[in-house]
Amino acid sequence: MGPDEMETDAVAEKDDAPEAKTDEPDEDAEERARVEAAIRAGEEAAERELAADAGKLREERDELQKRLTDVEDQIEAAKKEAAEATDRMLRLQADWENYRRRTAAERLAEKERAAEGLVTNLLPVIDDIERAIEHAGATEDDAQLKQFVDGVCAVHAKMLGVLSKEGVEPIDPAGEPFDPLAHQAVGRVEDAEAFDETVAQVYQKGYKMGEKVIRAAMVTVTYGGPKRPVEQPEESGDEGESAEKDEA
Repeated sequence: MGPDEMETDAVAEKDDAPEAKTDEPDEDAEERARVEAAIRAGEEAAERELAADAGKLREERDELQKRLTDVEDQIEAAKKEAAEATDRMLRLQADWENYRRRTAAERLAEKERAAEGLVTNLLPVIDDIERAIEHAGATEDDAQLKQFVDGVCAVHAKMLGVLSKEGVEPIDPAGEPFDPLAHQAVGRVEDAEAFDETVAQVYQKGYKMGEKVIRAAMVTVTYGGPKRPVEQPEESGDEGESAEKDEA
């Protein structure tokens, strides 16, 4: 082989060598491109999956929030109903207590009215018995009459005992100050020695049931005497001691 041919082959080899080297970078670039594309595809898929999961989570959150709101509304409604029920119960209880007290008061008042009516009807009978006893005591001694009077006195005492158990007490104010709330003046008697406005004589005893006067005593009242002194309230022991210390 001649020198020219050898040079030609050398040049050809040199030309072939660079072409083999330029193929390798192209393959690497393609590989990198494929990897990058795969990465981007993976990232996009992950983003889509994350977006879908986030959407589901938001939906679940919104649903839970709605349920929570509904539960809170139900709780508030239940509290309101409970408060209204409690208020109704308290009102009913108060109405029942008022009804019970009112009924008890009405029953007591009815009982007192019935007892008062019975006592009022019995008072003339007691008056007649007392007049009979007084008249019999003024007659001459008679053993049989005395025995009869003793029996009448016993009946009279029992009747007064029964009335006393019902809270009935006689009003016999001879010598006491005249009280217009419990006494009925049927006459006036001049008496210079007795205090003015004093009961001189009782013509008919009165009666009271508890604090209520069911019949005023019929009395005569004195006049022309000295004025009754005004009663001074009694000083307590502490006030008396203080006065003694002041004097000392």
